[in-house]
Amino acid sequence: MASPPPEGPPQPSAEAEAEPAPICPVCQGPEPLLLPCGHSLCQACLSLCQGELGQEQLGCTECFGKELLSSVLKLLQDTLFQGQLRRPRPLGGGPGGEEDAAGDKPWEVCAEHGQRTGLYCTEDEELVCEECVREEHEDHLTCSTEEAVEDCKRELRSTLRPLQEKLQTLNTAKQTCDDTTDHIKKQSEHTERLMRVEFEKLHHFLRDEEAAAIAALKDEEEQKTRKMKHRLDRLSGEIASLMDAISTAEEAMETDDILFLKNYKKITERTQCTVPDPPELSESLIDVASHVGCLKYRVWDKMQSIAQYNPVTLDPNTADICLSVSDDLLTVRYTEEDQQLPDNPERFSFYECVLGSEGIISGCHWWDVEVGDCSEWALGVVLDTVQRKEWFPPSPERGMWTICLLGGEYRARTASNTPLAPKKKPQRVRVQVDYERGRVTFSDPSDNALLYRFKHKFTEMVFPYFSNTCKRHPLRLSTGKVTVITD
Repeated sequence: MASPPPEGPPQPSAEAEAEPAPICPVCQGPEPLLLPCGHSLCQACLSLCQGELGQEQLGCTECFGKELLSSVLKLLQDTLFQGQLRRPRPLGGGPGGEEDAAGDKPWEVCAEHGQRTGLYCTEDEELVCEECVREEHEDHLTCSTEEAVEDCKRELRSTLRPLQEKLQTLNTAKQTCDDTTDHIKKQSEHTERLMRVEFEKLHHFLRDEEAAAIAALKDEEEQKTRKMKHRLDRLSGEIASLMDAISTAEEAMETDDILFLKNYKKITERTQCTVPDPPELSESLIDVASHVGCLKYRVWDKMQSIAQYNPVTLDPNTADICLSVSDDLLTVRYTEEDQQLPDNPERFSFYECVLGSEGIISGCHWWDVEVGDCSEWALGVVLDTVQRKEWFPPSPERGMWTICLLGGEYRARTASNTPLAPKKKPQRVRVQVDYERGRVTFSDPSDNALLYRFKHKFTEMVFPYFSNTCKRHPLRLSTGKVTVITD
């Protein structure tokens, strides 16, 4: 069995005190045990050696050679340090502590040779000692650990740069989502208020119509009840007169003969009173059909006076941040200050414009725009796929069919900016789209004077386009009048 090393003399000399404390030659640990062979190992390394050679043998790394030493060192590294680099104790931290030339930098022990690993193999990407270089890495490029650290950090920084950029992009996207969520809530609350106002107008109209309809019913009831009461009063009088004549005649017939004969003439005169037959009761009942028949249609027909028809309404989600769209989605105004709005894909960023809410993919459509005194505007249609996040010269080649008033001049925005010469300044401009025939026509609805006409074979959806950069006056869509034709 192994036993502790023999104790020294009770009073060691000064030279003995100066000698370093014994350490384990494998792990550099303190208090090694003296083996029967004369070599020393600490208890931990001895246990590992026994595990390699079997429980019955005391394994000595020096006796059993280099292969056992490498195996024990590997086990030490994997079990005691769990795959982490072994770092020696700082100077003064206990027996076996070492330091490098700098005095404070840790280092690793080569598992194969037990030497300090002061070099780095760039080909195998591992720490090596000088012996490793001579045996296995002689043809490999090596450098000092300091150089390797700088190179690796430089490479890692280069690797981290796109990750940091991606992180910034994701953080920006997350902030955009947060801002959009807040905007959605504000939009919902504002839209709900607008809807409640509009429905309240309808409710108020319906309540007024209900009250008027019920009042008409009550008026007819009162008139016919009054007429019937007058008739009842007349019939009651006639009934009373007849009952009186009958009663008088019956009483006379009960008197004695002489008195009956004396009053007979008067009695016959009273019984000969004529009472006309009561007329038939025509139109005396409530005319239910006039009150209930087609009630919904009649109310709906009246509702047209408050229900405006708009062939085109504006989509505020497409409006540039310098444009303000009215609550009824019919007016667009240029604002001095940019609004805090989400930069959603549908929104224009380089054109002060807004699109209509519904696209056109077939048929004939038209709408009027009140330009009035607006000094800078553009109207027309654009493709749904038109670029919205960059500026480019507007033209049909870029998916825009528009005319404009800019700098006091009317132009069709073609590749050559075709000048227009209307006979008079239009107060309204009519835009007509004939999708199948491929025509976009602009005219003055006051006299139907043609301003300009584009021709193009459409294959994609187009949207109405409105631009206003006039700081004083808005653009407004004209409302249409609904006409109902019944068969």
